[in-house]
Amino acid sequence: MTKKNATLYGLGIGPGDPELMTLKAHRLLQSVPVVAYPAPDTGDSLARAIAAPHLPDGLVEIVIKTPMTPGNFPANDIYDHYATEISVHLDAGRDVAVLCEGDPFLYGSFMYVFERLSGNYRTEVVPGVSSLGAVAAAAKWPLVSRNQILTILPAPLDEAVLERRLAETDAAAIMKVGRHLEKVKRVLKRLGLEENAQYIERASMADEKVSALKDVSADAAAPYFSMILVRQKDGAVT
Repeated sequence: MTKKNATLYGLGIGPGDPELMTLKAHRLLQSVPVVAYPAPDTGDSLARAIAAPHLPDGLVEIVIKTPMTPGNFPANDIYDHYATEISVHLDAGRDVAVLCEGDPFLYGSFMYVFERLSGNYRTEVVPGVSSLGAVAAAAKWPLVSRNQILTILPAPLDEAVLERRLAETDAAAIMKVGRHLEKVKRVLKRLGLEENAQYIERASMADEKVSALKDVSADAAAPYFSMILVRQKDGAVT
């Protein structure tokens, strides 16, 4: 049975452009006394930067510091700690909004808080404009139509698994490219699909970049917030 003291909100705040935050997320941000958001163990929080123009004065802020190094995420002990900190506010009757880039349930960090607290507290998840929608709009690249199949693939997948999945689908969005750019380009070349791919980084942000993947060097420094969209040669939208 859930407690009724307060509500835990998971707010999808969009992919980067503050204007892509939904009206509902904006309204809730104006009403909650406590806000929490993920941040790297060093550096600023992107989630907070997106929401900053909409944050009222006087909020209690909880910075969920998490390591972003391979093999250390999600850091279960860290999420245990911050879930406890958030629960203190909920038990005291204070609503808490946890900010999440893009959408909370599409590779969103909020799901780790949700897993720990949703069984004990009233919880509401507010969907947000996802990075997938943002990159398609930035590249002017319709994802799929009619009965075509879209597959979402994380770039850190094993190379053979990535290749098999790409060969089986009509179109794909390859997320979390980062240091895996060379591997992804290698796989797409073997499949004859590099010419059918677009590379997008930091979609909707001020430093957004869109390029044909074939024009991007394999040793380029791709950020974590980058994605590749690809279609089979006969997979044109019809």
